[in-house]
Amino acid sequence: MQPLTRDNIRLAASVLLLRESPAGPQVFMMKRPGKGDFPDLHVFPGGKVDEDDFLPELLDGLTDADANRLLGLSAGAIRYWATAIRECFEECGVLLARRDGELLQLHDAQEIERFDSYRHQLIEGQLTMAQVCSREGLTLAADHLSYFSHWLTPDVVPRRFDTRFFLARLPDRQETVAHHWETAGSEWLSAEQALESARDGSWRMIAPTLTSLRSIVGYQSVAEIEVAVRAESHLPVLTDELRREGMQPIR
Repeated sequence: MQPLTRDNIRLAASVLLLRESPAGPQVFMMKRPGKGDFPDLHVFPGGKVDEDDFLPELLDGLTDADANRLLGLSAGAIRYWATAIRECFEECGVLLARRDGELLQLHDAQEIERFDSYRHQLIEGQLTMAQVCSREGLTLAADHLSYFSHWLTPDVVPRRFDTRFFLARLPDRQETVAHHWETAGSEWLSAEQALESARDGSWRMIAPTLTSLRSIVGYQSVAEIEVAVRAESHLPVLTDELRREGMQPIR
């Protein structure tokens, strides 16, 4: 498997979380706090791959061999799906998981409170995702995520990330609640609205975020976006300029 860190490059995963709205598809965006990695930037949920993210036995609908083929790796690619699911839960409270074969739904205040406690314990390193799954009888819904793109922070940046992006639809009966330790704000909006916030200077975003948003503009539904992403027809042509900004071949 790839080492989690090579030189100054850390493996990472990010998720474009989408939902339907009367005005069309919306994407969940967060503002990073003014410290840590990517300060003050608007981003998608995501973070670093951890040792505990190799969970092939807990991922639904995806084997490590299939994950390796999709990402063009020789081993361990399934970790990226587990990281994307964990980070989505930690940062915005949405857990892409199944119980008894059905996507997880949080039905009452007591259950919501219990899962919020799991979320805090995960962030603090007091609990692993495997332990959460064991306690609640869950599997992780890997097949609910679609592989979206691959980015490598340019070498002029001191802290670099080798990041795989994914796309997922917000499950029914779950709501986003951005974690106050991880974010300085959050919002659901259309990709075009997010891009307009970048154009007018009110939001700061980097190339992977901007290119990802441009890739989902113009679609009329989340289902249309999912079809395009699974067909790998959503991304722009990989130009020299995009390579300089960090975009990589999808595999």
